[in-house]
Amino acid sequence: MKIGVLALQGDFLEHQKILESLAVTSSQVRLPCDLSGLDGLIIPGGESTTIGKLAVDFGLMDPLHSFAMNHAVWGTCAGSIFLSKDARRSQPLLEIMDIQVDRNAFGRQVDSFEIDLEIPALAKVSKINPPFHAIFIRAPLIESVSGGAEALAELPDGQIVAAKQGKWLATSFHPELTSDDRFHRYFLEMIR
Repeated sequence: MKIGVLALQGDFLEHQKILESLAVTSSQVRLPCDLSGLDGLIIPGGESTTIGKLAVDFGLMDPLHSFAMNHAVWGTCAGSIFLSKDARRSQPLLEIMDIQVDRNAFGRQVDSFEIDLEIPALAKVSKINPPFHAIFIRAPLIESVSGGAEALAELPDGQIVAAKQGKWLATSFHPELTSDDRFHRYFLEMIR
């Protein structure tokens, strides 16, 4: 299995380190040719507008969209915005997931927070399945899911922070910044 990590901007190296710890080959994606031979793709956190603009500049929008139609794709934080059909503002999006997101919904950098979340879907890769320690940094909120999308995780107040739609996964938080590899293993199971 070989997983690509979009490496235009953001914390792509952190995802690669976790994939490496799971003995999964990964490669950085910066150009359309880098998508060849990949089994899945992770779009990391960073700044969604910058990621979108660079994807346009490097001719990646159509190749990424085509890739996503046939492969598993996971977006974390800014990556979840990039996958959404609606970010409530004009910016380049892949527009594949039936989710509406609100950028920086929880406030500025100083409003970043961490919380333990019960995520039943992770029982697929962990029989014990303790709460997942989620790190939110200038995080988006998944305001709604529709069509084929379903909520996977919610804050205690019911706000959606993770969603899945077929072979696509979106998390508002940063699993790559923890030592817990369950979300990465869950994504690999989606590909298998």
